[in-house]
Formats: sequence, C-alpha cells, structure tokens
Amino acid sequence: MELKRAIAERRSVRGFLPTPVSVETLRGMAVEAARAASGGNLQPWHVDIVVGSPLTQLKAIMARALADGEVEKHGYDIYPAALDGLYDERRRAAGEALYGHLGIPRADREGRRAWFARNFALFGAPAAYFVTVERRMGPPQWADLGMFLQNLMLLAVGEGLATCPQEAWAMYPTKVEGFLGVPAERMLFCGVAIGIEDPEEPANRTRSDRAPAGEWLYVRE
Repeated sequence: MELKRAIAERRSVRGFLPTPVSVETLRGMAVEAARAASGGNLQPWHVDIVVGSPLTQLKAIMARALADGEVEKHGYDIYPAALDGLYDERRRAAGEALYGHLGIPRADREGRRAWFARNFALFGAPAAYFVTVERRMGPPQWADLGMFLQNLMLLAVGEGLATCPQEAWAMYPTKVEGFLGVPAERMLFCGVAIGIEDPEEPANRTRSDRAPAGEWLYVRE
C-alpha cells in the first residue's frame, strides 16, 4: 500500500470484529515497526503481544476492577493538568463527535462512563500490544515510542487491520504491569487494540479533523 494512503487511512477504531489475528502477523509487524528512528539507537520500547486466553483473562480482571469501583494512581499525566485554550477545545470537540455518533448526550454521565469502560475490553479487539518503557527514560525516549507506534499502526493498515492506541490503560498501571509480569524498573506507556474493524459500530463513523496547516506550519525562506 502507498505510504500516503496508509497515513490518510489510519485512525483510531473503537469497535472490532472477533476475527482472530495470527500471532505471526502481529509479531512480524512489531519487528518491522522497530525500524523506527531512535535517538542514540536506544530502542527503548518493550512490547507484549496478548491474544487468546491471556487476553480473555486480562479483560475479566479489568471488568471486575471497574465493577468494584477500583481506581489507581495513573502511571503518568495523560494530559497536562492545565490544558486550556485551543488544545482543550480540540479534545472536547473530539469527545463530542464520538459521543454524538453514539447518541450519548453530555448529561448522560453514566452512559459516557459505561462507554469509556469499553477501553478496558479493547473495544472487542481479539488482540493487543502493550508497550512499556524503563522509568529512567525521558521525553526523548517517549518520542521514540511514538515513532514505533506510528510505524506499527501504519503497518496494520497495510495488513487490512485497524488499531486504537490507548493511553487509557495508564489509568491502571499496577493491574496491567502485574498481569504482564513487567519488571519493576519498567512502566506501562499504552495499549494498542488491533483487529478487523466492525463496520456496524457507530463509534467507527467518527473522523477526527486536523487543524489547517496555517495554524501550526511555518516556512522560513
């Protein structure tokens, strides 16, 4: 697939068919994605592929935790504490677009919480990647993780698969790191749901826009 087309088609999908994805395909994409640029060639990413019975177990663990109202200290701040202005507007607009397709109004807080909880069932995806990084690593190495993830998601498009990168998993680092057996020196960055898109899922009608280049692109010549 042409790279430009893959970039244009990649988006976060929040509804998957149960059709399995082979471990060979998942592993192959991870290995290819590791050609991502990495400052000093540190290659700071660590990746767990979870499918089948282990994935069912993880979903059950999370379902129980949510049903019991368990909360954990987030592994990191997913958004800046003082997010405001244009950035806050963009985040709110994205959320309203999603919930609009789902038919869940702002006043229905319980409905929105229930939908958000689907993050921890991976929106029905049959497979997931979980990406961890050593705690001593800093922002440059986290940028490397982003490049690895972008490679991974573009490769998925080429395989006819859909993905959803999920920082929401950082809300339950102890549960996930414990389940995966992550060493103490590493921390969870995110999960990535992967599978075949469910064309009947209303959430998948959401298409986030992008700011016009005039808002962020500067040319000096």
